[in-house]
Amino acid sequence: MLILDRATYDGIVAHAKRDHPDEACGVVAGPEGSDRPERLVEMVNAAGSPTFYEFDSTDLLALYRDMDARDEEPVVVYHSHTATEAYPSRTDIGLAMEPRAHYVLVSTREHGNNQGPVEFRSYRIVDGEVTEEDVTVVDSLPAEHPIATNPATSQGDPDAR
Repeated sequence: MLILDRATYDGIVAHAKRDHPDEACGVVAGPEGSDRPERLVEMVNAAGSPTFYEFDSTDLLALYRDMDARDEEPVVVYHSHTATEAYPSRTDIGLAMEPRAHYVLVSTREHGNNQGPVEFRSYRIVDGEVTEEDVTVVDSLPAEHPIATNPATSQGDPDAR
């Protein structure tokens, strides 16, 4: 299941509507290994196309360097479909190179960049296999839980390993 905070969800939808009739694309980064989508990064669709998206290679390299410096990874990779449903195309599946990421698709086919709902769906894509997952939107992400400590080891008991 993908859990997004309202601001991130609204940001992805706004980006998709703003770029319509071209496909929008971007990433939501989060701490490595956390599955917490915390930082929305809108990218430019270098293809400038209503039927295809492509991250600019220079921008993508800069993003990965920035994420590396922040100990982040792409938690969500998103793009929009402007004339079809929010389901990964064969091309989308072939481009899915982040096995731990959630792949979000937003379809703007019904209302374009006008007011109105969009179709917002999330998938896991691993080794070409697509699995849809639920999306839950919350006001804010729950606070991170600190790593639990074993009371015995925190008291210095050498036998509590």
